[in-house]
Amino acid sequence: MDIQIIITDIDGVWTDGGMYYTESGDEYKKFNTSDSVGVILAKAAGIKLIIMTGEESNCVKNRAKKLNIDNCYLGVKDKLKLSKEIASKEGVSLQQIAFIGDEINDHKLLREAGFSACPQSAPEYTKKIVSFVVPTDGGKGAFRDFVFEILRRKNIFEDLFDQLSNG
Repeated sequence: MDIQIIITDIDGVWTDGGMYYTESGDEYKKFNTSDSVGVILAKAAGIKLIIMTGEESNCVKNRAKKLNIDNCYLGVKDKLKLSKEIASKEGVSLQQIAFIGDEINDHKLLREAGFSACPQSAPEYTKKIVSFVVPTDGGKGAFRDFVFEILRRKNIFEDLFDQLSNG
């Protein structure tokens, strides 16, 4: 498996899909910190990370900044089109891109990515089209477990995990 780029949706993957609003209209999202382990391992493996979401959310931008993920695209209407542009710019094919998403707006890219996945909590119509259903629900470490699966398929998970946990 020659994955060079991981693209991730946010709502329903890094979160439980809930949207929380205060009376004044401020938006909050609950992120699971275990997903940061996936970020650490992907970076250690030299895999580029990209957040791509249809939402315009400062919460997502702030989470990306905290995790030092420089490539964060908000308000994306056509994830496949943007992914093709990124692949061209980076000199990789769509077969070298892994994508995790959960809903119908992710389907075009889920079908075209070299490795695609969705959380266990995704709807059945999404589970039917992906390469792998992560055994974890969105918002409960699904992104981390997606990265673990990629690294296992690349046969580098154990060494990388040992290196980082013993280093």
